[in-house]
Amino acid sequence: MSAIEILGNGPLSGEIEVQGSKNAVLPMMAAAVLGNGITVIENVPKIQDVCCMMGILNSLGCVCSLKENRLTVDSSGASGTCIRKEDMEKMRSSVILLAPLLARQGEACIYYPGGCMIGKRPIDLHLFALGRFGAEIMEDRETGRVKAKVSGRSACLRGAFVEFPYPSVGATENAIFAAVAADGESFLSGCAREPEITALCHMLNRMGARILGVGTSHLRISGGLPLHGCTVRADGDRIVAGTYLMAAAASMGEIQINGIRSEELKGVTELLKEAGAFIYTEKDRIFLRSPRPLGQMRTVTGPYPAFPTDLQSPLMTLLCVSKGGEIRETVFESRFKTAGELNKMGASIRLEGDRAFVRGGRRLFGCRVKACDLRGGAALVTAGLTASGITVVEDAEYIKRGYENICRDLSQLGGRLRYMERDITAPGRKEQPSKEDREVK
Repeated sequence: MSAIEILGNGPLSGEIEVQGSKNAVLPMMAAAVLGNGITVIENVPKIQDVCCMMGILNSLGCVCSLKENRLTVDSSGASGTCIRKEDMEKMRSSVILLAPLLARQGEACIYYPGGCMIGKRPIDLHLFALGRFGAEIMEDRETGRVKAKVSGRSACLRGAFVEFPYPSVGATENAIFAAVAADGESFLSGCAREPEITALCHMLNRMGARILGVGTSHLRISGGLPLHGCTVRADGDRIVAGTYLMAAAASMGEIQINGIRSEELKGVTELLKEAGAFIYTEKDRIFLRSPRPLGQMRTVTGPYPAFPTDLQSPLMTLLCVSKGGEIRETVFESRFKTAGELNKMGASIRLEGDRAFVRGGRRLFGCRVKACDLRGGAALVTAGLTASGITVVEDAEYIKRGYENICRDLSQLGGRLRYMERDITAPGRKEQPSKEDREVK
């Protein structure tokens, strides 16, 4: 098991290039299964979720290679139809391979996906959408096994009209994959509009698909066209960028983040501006200066372009050391687990249903806390940077799922933190610096 040790030491300051987007790269990797030949994805972050997806694709007959931040996927030999249960349990995004496998092989077998435990996160909308395309779905709720197949004379997916009751990102991606491969024209209504879906549609069009309405909630897709490999570059990760902006604001620092589409974070930057931060944006960079505690903030999480649920936990940390505020979480019902860990550090957070009320102006102190999920872990690291004394964030494996090297990045901005490896089989043995970060500066 690993942990992160943080020594609170004042404002963050400096300039940093943000990593490639996790939530863009994973569906791009799934899209590669639909094309014949080689697909190259550039600006790929070296994170655990990418490694897990590479392992799954390799098990299905693809050949994946990641050198530096350039990922090559050769799908010409893909022939597998089933993803192992242990692979599905490693991350939520594995479910988006359901439609590509079904389209390519005529059948697919998966299990309920894993990932961070932040709510029920059912796959009902995924199965609903595929059923509209003519897929026969067999679901075993006891074992978590889901099998889909295409039957009938044509043995292929059929163009369909799909209207989503909720703009689910993953279900929208699976429906797009199905529509691209289906025989005939499809209309998708009520789609999620996240930037990562827009990037996926642009990639599929480069592969030979014909998708109209890209960037809107209504897509018109001409299916059945032959798809080939392509080369595509992932945008910067807006969630990582948002995390670092809030860390800088919490520490009353001054940073510039490069390689990020600033318009994708408008919901975040506008909130910080209203609270008193100075923010200057250009097309591919964001500058923030926050020399004093920010004012009260109130926000509601929701589908894009609303405030992203993935930044709810980092915002909660910021509210603790600012003048407080309120967060209403409308996407996941169990995403306030980090509140209890922050309270251990001296925060004052009260939970009422889907709302968190944060009393600001608190002086946090370092202690041992535990990451409950990916973004919550990053929020605790931010809290450690602002706290007095030493903070140790346990279960840092969660953080590695989405942050290429949060210790390296924040150290570059003046933070004092390092990864620690802990041997839990040897009681009393001291934690040792990991290979990723050797010393607290």
